[in-house]
Amino acid sequence: MATRRLRPGTGRLGAALLAGVLAGVLATGCGAPAATGADDTHTTTQPATSDAPPAPPEDLCTRVVAHWSREVLDGTTYGDYQSMGLSNGQYEILRNVVDEARAEKGRAGAAAADALIDRRAREGCVAWYRSGGPGEGPWQ
Repeated sequence: MATRRLRPGTGRLGAALLAGVLAGVLATGCGAPAATGADDTHTTTQPATSDAPPAPPEDLCTRVVAHWSREVLDGTTYGDYQSMGLSNGQYEILRNVVDEARAEKGRAGAAAADALIDRRAREGCVAWYRSGGPGEGPWQ
C-alpha cells in the first residue's frame, strides 16, 4: 500500500494551522503599532490639543471670502456659493469684493487687486458680523 504524503496546509491539521496563522497576522495587523525603541517618536495615542482659542468668526469669514474671491477673479471657479461652502451673506461680500477687484486689476494691476481683496473682505466680514452675522436660515 502506498503511503500518501500530505502537502503542508492540507487536511484538518493544515487547515487549523492556516487558520491560526491567519488569525495571528490579522491580530497583529489590526492592533496598536509596536514600539521600535528610543527612535520611535509616534508612540503617543492621545491627539494633539491646542490651547489657542478658536478664531473669531469674522477672521474665518475673511479667510474664506478672500480665498474664493481670488479664485473667482482668476476664473478658476464658477460662482456657486454652496460649492464654495459660503453662506448667502458671505457670497454677497464676495461678489462686491470681486467686482471692486476686477476694476482695480484693470487700473493698477494684479498686486493692487490682491491687496484690495484682503482689505475689502476683512471690512465686509467685520461689518457683517457687527450687524449680527448669519441669520436664522442656513443660506444667510
